[in-house]
Amino acid sequence: MYDTDNSHEFDFEARHIIEALRSGVPSRAVGACFSDARPKIMREITGQLNQLCENQKSGGKIISGKYGEGKTHLLNTIFNLASSENMVVSYVSLSKETPLDKLYLFYQKVIQNTCLPKRIQPGFMHEMEKISANSPVANEMLLYAAKQLETDKLYFLLRSYLNTEDSDEKFILQADLEGDFVANAALKKIYRRIFRQPAKYNTNFSKTKHCSDYFHFMAHLFQQLGYHGWVILVDETELIGRLGKKTRLNAYRNMANFIFPERCPEATFTWFALSASYSEDVIDGKHEFENLETVFPDQPEPIRTVLNLLNEAEQLQPLTRDEISEVLMKIQNFHAHAYNWSPNLSADTLARATQSGGYLLRTKIRAAIEFLDQLYQYGKAGRTIINELGEETFEEEVPAIEDL
Repeated sequence: MYDTDNSHEFDFEARHIIEALRSGVPSRAVGACFSDARPKIMREITGQLNQLCENQKSGGKIISGKYGEGKTHLLNTIFNLASSENMVVSYVSLSKETPLDKLYLFYQKVIQNTCLPKRIQPGFMHEMEKISANSPVANEMLLYAAKQLETDKLYFLLRSYLNTEDSDEKFILQADLEGDFVANAALKKIYRRIFRQPAKYNTNFSKTKHCSDYFHFMAHLFQQLGYHGWVILVDETELIGRLGKKTRLNAYRNMANFIFPERCPEATFTWFALSASYSEDVIDGKHEFENLETVFPDQPEPIRTVLNLLNEAEQLQPLTRDEISEVLMKIQNFHAHAYNWSPNLSADTLARATQSGGYLLRTKIRAAIEFLDQLYQYGKAGRTIINELGEETFEEEVPAIEDL
């Protein structure tokens, strides 16, 4: 917890956190500083990360919550925890550019937003560049790509990548691993040039059919590079509901590849966050079970099970009064350190100042920051006054900031 002694200079990290909270835009920095909120679910998440780290136990989890109740903040907290445990982390929000019904587009966005442990910027190609053609990692990955995937395209691609000295070819092959898939004919041409022999696929690769190979390949690569697992965080999952009927069902089918352990890439755990109203608005409102019987009558699984999991998704509960008080006191300490002052307000004063901010955590946080802003700038907010010693004085009723 920050010391609020006036002798400190402005703390720009604290100011960044206050400005992020003020804007309402979640960030990894905020997630790191408020990771002790929601202790029950955090114990569960920590246990799942430990299972991933120690036993490479793959799986997935769906978390639902009302707007403004902290779903994105929770994902950012998981990001920081996983990164601190030497895990690779990918964070994406579903959108038109990141649709879950098209796995090859989803893969591209996931890889573009993949961070190695304790790194701020995404990217992993600098690790690929360290792998030499005859190293143990290279031999293991070539064997895996040749024998363990649905197609062997990645065997020919990786072998070409490791052995080419042509910078243009290396760029094309790197881009493929990042989701800009090279055409089969172009890859075969590169392979023939390097090795003077044809590349004969056991199954002709199609990005619409075989993109899961890439997720499995990357998960195995991260293991070989010494990382403890791969955590994939998917926000705005409720945007699946905006897709057409068949594409929604395909998105559910793809979700199964990141939830059911037998389908997941190795040592990979995925968290999906979606709106609490999804079950009512989409699954019931758009008659998804009836749609499943119409569109895929002979292949209802795994879609049916995913729909049931969405219906049963654990919902984030509002923070308790004590948890809210703890969050508000942390905000006060960050505000004090960010602007080099000493508000020294009680938890009750801050809580009363946010009473009219509604029940959402997000609006309570904004109300508290606005309350502190006014005290800092003007020395008073409503009936609360900061005296010369930095101590609070207030009458019986402290109005909410909206009444100031």
